[in-house]
Amino acid sequence: MFTKFKWILGILMVFVLILGTNLIDRDSFTKMRNSVVTMYEDRIIASDIIFDMSQVLHTKELALMRGDTTFYNGDNQQLNSQLEVLADRYDHTDLTEDEQIAWRKAKSAIRQLAEREKNFKDSGFENTRPLERQIENIQVQLQALSKVQVVEGERQRNLSQEAIDTVELFTHIEIYMLVFLAVCIQIIILYKGGK
Repeated sequence: MFTKFKWILGILMVFVLILGTNLIDRDSFTKMRNSVVTMYEDRIIASDIIFDMSQVLHTKELALMRGDTTFYNGDNQQLNSQLEVLADRYDHTDLTEDEQIAWRKAKSAIRQLAEREKNFKDSGFENTRPLERQIENIQVQLQALSKVQVVEGERQRNLSQEAIDTVELFTHIEIYMLVFLAVCIQIIILYKGGK
């Protein structure tokens, strides 16, 4: 009877150790997965949207520099619609506090761009400077957003690295505990109770 108890106790100790380390490992892997998903969904996608917005602004800037007045009667409306779609997509990413502040400024500047373009068109395409300044302002705001993406991406990478380090630490602890428990189980099994 005592031998069975020793075996059950030994197996139970191993089971509890493995269960505990698996629960800790699962939590660390969840943190890692969430960090990777966040980097993709909220950082890479946001960076892509910022890049696309910059491309649209560059096209507008080129038309302005070339003095292409036909652009403002045709392609400009399509680009404004594209900017609205991109802004809506950006609104649906998960924004940090710093990013929300920078995004509000950029979004406000984008809204003002349409007004500046209308004023430019109404003036007979005479005064380009307000429109140039508005495009420059938006580009500055987009650069600020881009920097937020880099900082936040690095923060997420660090969180992933911490989770990986935790998994490695607990893996080493688990190995040492298994060796210790194996020795304890051997002692329990080989121990002859007092007769």
